[in-house]
Amino acid sequence: MDEMTLVDWSRLQFALTAGYHWIFVPLTLGLSVIMATMETLYVIKKDEFWKQTAKFWMKLFGINFAVGIATGIILEFEFGTNWSNYSWFVGDIFGAPLAIEGIFAFFMEATFFAIMYFGWNKVSKKTHLLATWLTGIGAAISAVWILVANSWMQHPVGMEFNPDTVRHEMVDFWALVLNPVAISKFFHSVFSGWMTGAVFAIGISCWYLLKKRETRFALSSIRVSAIVGVIGTFAVMFSGDMSGIHVAQYQPMKLAAAEGLENGGERAPFSIVPGVEVPGMLSILATHDINGYVPGINNLLEGYTDSEGIEHLSAEEKMERGKVAIESFKQYRSLKEENPLAAQEARARLEENVEYFGYGYIDSPQELIPNVPLVYWSFRAMVGLGSFLLLLMIATFWFEYRGKLQDMRWLQWVALLSIPLVYIAGQAGWIVAEVGRQPWVIEGLLPVKAAVSSVSVSAVQTTFWLFVVIFTLFLVAEIRIMINAIKQGPKINNNN
Repeated sequence: MDEMTLVDWSRLQFALTAGYHWIFVPLTLGLSVIMATMETLYVIKKDEFWKQTAKFWMKLFGINFAVGIATGIILEFEFGTNWSNYSWFVGDIFGAPLAIEGIFAFFMEATFFAIMYFGWNKVSKKTHLLATWLTGIGAAISAVWILVANSWMQHPVGMEFNPDTVRHEMVDFWALVLNPVAISKFFHSVFSGWMTGAVFAIGISCWYLLKKRETRFALSSIRVSAIVGVIGTFAVMFSGDMSGIHVAQYQPMKLAAAEGLENGGERAPFSIVPGVEVPGMLSILATHDINGYVPGINNLLEGYTDSEGIEHLSAEEKMERGKVAIESFKQYRSLKEENPLAAQEARARLEENVEYFGYGYIDSPQELIPNVPLVYWSFRAMVGLGSFLLLLMIATFWFEYRGKLQDMRWLQWVALLSIPLVYIAGQAGWIVAEVGRQPWVIEGLLPVKAAVSSVSVSAVQTTFWLFVVIFTLFLVAEIRIMINAIKQGPKINNNN
């Protein structure tokens, strides 16, 4: 089997691991806010009902939290096993935020999780409440560093290539942390977790209404969760707008793929579905200017001049400069001992072209085009489902507030059956983010085929199917444990 087969299997395995891990992360982020809000109401109102309500959602949070940790640990190991060339090339940069996440955020979560879960009646109410909030904050901080690392792969900043060590080395830590892509991605991911937690809690609460059980608990949970979810969804929309501008600036091919835009220009249209377009809307979304220039796939391959008169190289020109960078690097390495002057000339050529280093590994311009149908439809699934779920949360809140939800069984069923949809929307978002930047593992610097480890295809295939079995067992176990906990219900006396 050829190298691409190894790359494909390695990508598939990483996608599997990341996809399973993201099933658990957003629910952790969302339920942490919901249960902390409920415990806050308990401390303020001194009503035992809110304590038991918070403890119920805390139980589901704990189940999900434990399984999420297991999948996350495996994910980080894959950088060394399947992507060793990547880890060597940029480990000095990529490893820093992951180390901070492991040392700081993980231990913060674990410490306060223990107080939160086992500290009832052992610490004061306010101390316990603080531990609950800090557990959620710890989860968000953990997400910060993971997303900083991921965002650097989307828009690499704050580093220099050292030809002596053959590594990219960090020169500006704060550029890494304050990367605009990281900021928008953090808010987009965390608030999508609020949305996930809210849809999950509303759906489960509607199950109790359908069963005519724990009515007060269900209606109160729906009100709190819907407020959290609606706030989170509007924040997702705002951060999504920020993210769209960053994608247009730093990853125009991803934007073109997400829109199926072959030929761009000024007043670029937004495609709702094939054949249905809104004129000028893509330019507004991508540049906040209806006359803004948005390049299409062909423009990016052939080269173009944008509305500000800036000329952008064609794919062929970038590939040629990339090959010059690689050849200059090889010359520098071979000449630096025997001919320092010639080596310095080679290094100067390398520095002139190092921006296009990764393009030297590309064999054809067509490699630079991601899977357009997958990215295009994933984007529409994310936006379409997100819009539907926002309306659902508004509707459940409104009818609960008006005292009518209890009698609307059709809406209860819709809410319950919509739980999988929020997960599909989340996975679709990550497909857009990750598949949309192919063939790059680091945008413009390192393609996936140059980042993969030198391992056998059979080894990757074996571990892939092993992970399929293990992760599926994890998921089935979590669902079964959660279903049992839900059937038992909250321990609230005198339910209506």
